[in-house]
Amino acid sequence: MELKILELLNRIYPVDFIKVEAVTNEMYRCTATQGEYFARITNYKSHDEQVEEVTYTNYLHKEGLGVSPTIVSINGKEVEKIILNNKEVLTVLYEAAPGKHLARIQWNATVLKELGRQIGKLHRLSRKFEEIHPTRYINDWYQNEEYAFLKYIPEEETKIRAVAQEILTKIKDIPKDNANYGLLHGDLWLENVVVDQDLKLTMVDFQDCEKHFYIFDLAVPIYSAIEYSFVGGGNIIDYGRGITKAIIEGYQEENDIPKEMLEKLPLFIKLKEVFEYSLMHMYWNKDKLTEEQIRIMNHFRMRIERDHSFLDINGLFLK
Repeated sequence: MELKILELLNRIYPVDFIKVEAVTNEMYRCTATQGEYFARITNYKSHDEQVEEVTYTNYLHKEGLGVSPTIVSINGKEVEKIILNNKEVLTVLYEAAPGKHLARIQWNATVLKELGRQIGKLHRLSRKFEEIHPTRYINDWYQNEEYAFLKYIPEEETKIRAVAQEILTKIKDIPKDNANYGLLHGDLWLENVVVDQDLKLTMVDFQDCEKHFYIFDLAVPIYSAIEYSFVGGGNIIDYGRGITKAIIEGYQEENDIPKEMLEKLPLFIKLKEVFEYSLMHMYWNKDKLTEEQIRIMNHFRMRIERDHSFLDINGLFLK
């Protein structure tokens, strides 16, 4: 497979590729005489959606945000069609981002404050982008299949379904305007951020970009940090409050957050938690669950059913 992809990429890009290695089933690390690149090969989103996404990310890059630019093919296209295993698939080639993925213990308040600044800048630029290029193909969040919680969470899980429905209803009922809603990354897990030695951050993998409440782009890295990056050495409640404060303060140096949206941060973290639980039902084979998958699902079930709050922000942002 990798050899076939190597041959195809060398045919359509003005780059001399030497080696291609699979990173995931749709992302490939490509070594060339000119340097390192990544090729995304997937039909996860349609051609029109991917063209719009690439137009967005290239705009962000040109405006100075830490985002990997794309390489145009010899045909002058940023989203190319190739035939792989007798099937047409779409490919986008990116320059490799400078820096590396940080070890979990390195996600401290200093780095997370810088991430907050970059997200603030991202949303500020997103508003400008949508004025110039009104989006036609990138969905509003609730139109995406991954938010069809009641389609995937089993009917017998009545408590969790009720929680999921309540969260969706509350968020859909929030009045939208340019200050609180627009185009965003949508999947800012900490592994989608690389950091160089000068603390310069690059956001990668905009494949899930969508129109959503801006606060969601803050909820995801906070959720990610609390869920996966706390490695002891203190109190997890204090860690959650500390990193949340850092991200918000960084964001506010670049952009404003309406107070009423800041107060809804725990609601959006809950949305992310139910989103992750629903994805387990959507993608995991329920007849062949591993012990680890069962453990994770039960952990989520208990937390959601007990309405456990992931984050306490009481008094955190009072001035």
